[in-house]
Amino acid sequence: MDFTLNDEQMMFAETARTLFADSCSPDHWHRMMEADAAWDEARWAAIVDTGLTAMLLPESAGGLGLCEVDFALIAREAGYAALPEPLVESAGVAAPLLAALAPDHPALGDPMATIAIAHPLNPVVPHADRAAAILLEKDGEAFVATPDRVTLTPAPGIDPFRRLFRVDWDAADATALGSKSNGADWALALDRAALFSAAMGLGLAQRAVDLAVDYAKERQQFGKPIGSYQAVKHHLATAQVAIEFARPVVMAAAADIGRQDVHSRARVSHAKIVALEAADNAARASIQVHGAMGYSWEVDVHLFLKRALALSQNWGTPAFHRARIAERLFTQAAGPDQLFARDQKERETENA
Repeated sequence: MDFTLNDEQMMFAETARTLFADSCSPDHWHRMMEADAAWDEARWAAIVDTGLTAMLLPESAGGLGLCEVDFALIAREAGYAALPEPLVESAGVAAPLLAALAPDHPALGDPMATIAIAHPLNPVVPHADRAAAILLEKDGEAFVATPDRVTLTPAPGIDPFRRLFRVDWDAADATALGSKSNGADWALALDRAALFSAAMGLGLAQRAVDLAVDYAKERQQFGKPIGSYQAVKHHLATAQVAIEFARPVVMAAAADIGRQDVHSRARVSHAKIVALEAADNAARASIQVHGAMGYSWEVDVHLFLKRALALSQNWGTPAFHRARIAERLFTQAAGPDQLFARDQKERETENA
């Protein structure tokens, strides 16, 4: 696979990086926490104006019609900034699903609107109270409802910026999407959510390492920066190596997700496991480098660990994703010469 990014992809990623750096800095986090807020209207308006919410929507729905590789880059930047707003959940997962199931739904026509999804895998839904529409599933059939037509119960969460709700609802109060409901659409939504969680994990991991490196350059013990000591170097080098190994796994999963077969599902699951493990390890290493301050609200490193822990249990636990990987290993040809067995088989068919 060729993972070389084109100029347009790099431009979108740079645009998101600049926007988040300007509007989602530690100062912004502190102000939001002091106000007990989990949403910044000005930042969300800037995100919408930049077009990030329309990337995966088809052109027929007013979107840009881009692909998962493009949005994975945005998700990575959202992770790097620990973005509070549900850009990834709404624009990367729920909105494309709604566009596939109900392309004329009014929520798709409001660029400021967010869309939530109550997937059977997830017991809680982030920011469901602010959603213009909530996608629901029951007995294999898809429904859509507005927050006022369901019962939302706040649920505790480890991440202070992810406001979680349990959603109780009755089919009589929701709109059935009928024959347009397709199991393949829900399966793709799950894979997108797991993939973009992995991409956010890459961003979380890199930001945790970067924070630790900056601190290690400034903090001195025995007359020299703590970053000069091998123990600190080894911790951070190990974390960075894990990020570098996870990055191509995530990009491979993004490039292959459209196949929707046992191979692509295994790649998505592999990506989610290794990227969020990298984020977890990087955040813990960063906290250790910061010492006791790493656990305080003053330093903010703990936010990245909390987000990593939340994402690792969302859209399928590690056990769920290990089972999907096992399905590929135990039902398909395995071994170092079989990593791309499907691709090889397709080439042989084309050349026959």
